[in-house]
Amino acid sequence: MKQANEAQGRLPSLDPIAIVDIGSNSVRLVAYEGLTRAPNPIFNDKLLAGLGKGVATTGKLNEEGVVRALKALERFRVLCRNLKVSDIHVLATAAARDATNGPEFLKAASRAIGVKIELLSGERESQLAAMGVVSGFFKPDGVVGDLGGGSLELADVVGDKLGRGVSLPLGGLALMDISKNSPKKAQKIVRAALSNVKLLRKLEGRTFYAVGGTWRALARLHMSQRNYPLNVMHGYVIPSRDASDFASLVERVNAEALVSIETVATGRRPLLAYGAVVLEEIIRIAKPKEIVVSALGLREGLLFERLSKADRKKDPLLEAARDLNTLRSRSPRHGAELCTWTDRFFEASQLVESFEEKRLRHAACLLSDIGWRAHPDYRGEQALNIIANAAFVAIDHPGRAFIALAASYRHMSSDHNVAPHLRTLATVRLLDRARLLGAATRVGYAISAAMPDVLPRTKLTCTRAKLTLHIPSDLAPLANDRLAGRLKALAKIIGRESEIKIGG
Repeated sequence: MKQANEAQGRLPSLDPIAIVDIGSNSVRLVAYEGLTRAPNPIFNDKLLAGLGKGVATTGKLNEEGVVRALKALERFRVLCRNLKVSDIHVLATAAARDATNGPEFLKAASRAIGVKIELLSGERESQLAAMGVVSGFFKPDGVVGDLGGGSLELADVVGDKLGRGVSLPLGGLALMDISKNSPKKAQKIVRAALSNVKLLRKLEGRTFYAVGGTWRALARLHMSQRNYPLNVMHGYVIPSRDASDFASLVERVNAEALVSIETVATGRRPLLAYGAVVLEEIIRIAKPKEIVVSALGLREGLLFERLSKADRKKDPLLEAARDLNTLRSRSPRHGAELCTWTDRFFEASQLVESFEEKRLRHAACLLSDIGWRAHPDYRGEQALNIIANAAFVAIDHPGRAFIALAASYRHMSSDHNVAPHLRTLATVRLLDRARLLGAATRVGYAISAAMPDVLPRTKLTCTRAKLTLHIPSDLAPLANDRLAGRLKALAKIIGRESEIKIGG
């Protein structure tokens, strides 16, 4: 019998790595498959310990929270052993940093987890959170805000360039304590603290990247109330005006009365109003154009920091697509050949394509065969569902919809009414390109049967009137009605007639 680390559903030659984050409200363990540009969690566990409850007013860590946190760390130690993770990093943030009994707790925590703990300064915490956003977005531009239980960290980011970060004592638990459970009083505290933060003056018209469990919970509520067609938090966009109105509602209404409140953990609900206060004040002062939710933060920032410069420059979307191609397709090499084959088709047909559209097309090609193990009638549906819900980063939701639809159209005619709910996320241009790419890959698979070294021997050429498929003489028997029908469907989309030429 194969050992657990020899599972065929795991990428080869990767050693798992785990990060434990001891926060003011939660203590979390995330184990990743390996240190890569597109790290994939293999295990995720947390406890809402409330370690920082009362620190702002008493100066000490919550006694019950300490007990819960230490038990969680002991459990995490065993889990890491079961997961065969030897590379473990433990980070502690605001609560342990600010409490007078923080050093005592950290000693006990280190014994419980069996690993030395890194106590982050406020500035380092902001930098790691910003690096997490750099690792998870394609050319980010804005300000990263990481809201925890004890503090708020802010840092400017443009591409892979980070500005100097700041840390403010505006976490949900801290505000609850200082304001004596009054969101109205908390609003005055937040307004005063943010009024002199210079980097917020650089945010107008740009993007605010919201990191942290409380803001993700707010976004989840917003998503549920909209009946949003995707269940993916990373990259979820809320226009600033809408975000401000929603935050104001959350501040006024009892959390238990909010629609879809059951989607938020009970222990996090009391913090929603305080997270809303901070978000509303940031919008009021800085005037960003939109709020974008990031599921990646300081843990992923730490992983990104450990990568080589060469690995940091890799595209995480394409890396994740290659990994899934390796794990789930009939021939990973065929996916790469399909990228090149469609490159030549787009060039021949003079279809204008932006850099972003090309990378999305390549991702779709790499993922085009991941549903092959399903029954033929359901391959398109399975591929669509996998892609729509996969842990991809560096892609927005319209782009995700494009890739999912293109992979689905690969298995069925574009005349089918595929995922009408998902199509609402894509632009008209992306919908058209999804149909086009799906039709092209249907031609490619009819020739290659998903095997390598076949497509490179064929090509599509295009004139103003005609789309021609050239295939070598030894593949001539493939030129049947089925292939001709698929080629005709592709030609129709680009307004051409079709023909197949053998040899030459």
